[in-house]
Amino acid sequence: MSICMRTTIRFEPNLMKQLKRLAVETHRTFTAVIEDAVRETLYRRARAKTRKPIRLPTFKGTGLQAGVNLDHTADALDRMDGL
Repeated sequence: MSICMRTTIRFEPNLMKQLKRLAVETHRTFTAVIEDAVRETLYRRARAKTRKPIRLPTFKGTGLQAGVNLDHTADALDRMDGL
């Protein structure tokens, strides 16, 4: 036997509209949409904790150089080419 609890949750108005729209589009209750979202979040957090860290290869060098902006690849390529 499952015990259900009632609570009050306040949503930002735009988020509330999106949740209600999703409930209608997927033919589910608003409660079911919220429960699924919470379950998915809890699942992702549990999975992230058990996942092994990714080891990235490293190479010899002096590391990131001052003045290099990695958001501008052309600048980084120019510096690599010695320009």
